[in-house]
Amino acid sequence: MSHPLVSIVMGSDSDLEVMNEAAKVLDQFDVAYEIDISSAHRSPARTSEFSRKAATRGVKVIIAGAGGAAHLAGVIAAETTLPVIAVPIASTPLGGLDSLLAMVQMPAGIPVATVAIGKPGATNAGILAVQILGTGDAELAKKLAAYKEKLAHGVVEKSKKLQESRKK
Repeated sequence: MSHPLVSIVMGSDSDLEVMNEAAKVLDQFDVAYEIDISSAHRSPARTSEFSRKAATRGVKVIIAGAGGAAHLAGVIAAETTLPVIAVPIASTPLGGLDSLLAMVQMPAGIPVATVAIGKPGATNAGILAVQILGTGDAELAKKLAAYKEKLAHGVVEKSKKLQESRKK
């Protein structure tokens, strides 16, 4: 495998089930990635070092998942020029809403793209990372176009089935 273009990082191993959804997308598009744990609160020095060195290691996009106060994506974004995509994790009784709000309320100058809470968000984070990479990779852009076409075809097929079932 070539050097990772995407880094998936999460605040805790309890986030792995959700963040694996981003990895599945990257696997589907044959995009090299790495996956690790680093906490903005429990390991701030590790998180800072990761953030500052990611670009020099060839990483192009960072996907950061966290629950609760969910500062991981923002802390990373503060120390890198790479695009950061945040995935809110439902880890508290607030169901991920706390994480979502923490992620989308970044101060001006520290952008963090934030997706939906949980597994659908992690899937979309993977797709968004591929779209970002696809702006500079014609082959990846073709794969994305085929993926979108497959999604559209799936809707047409479901519509046909629905219409056929209504005729009976």
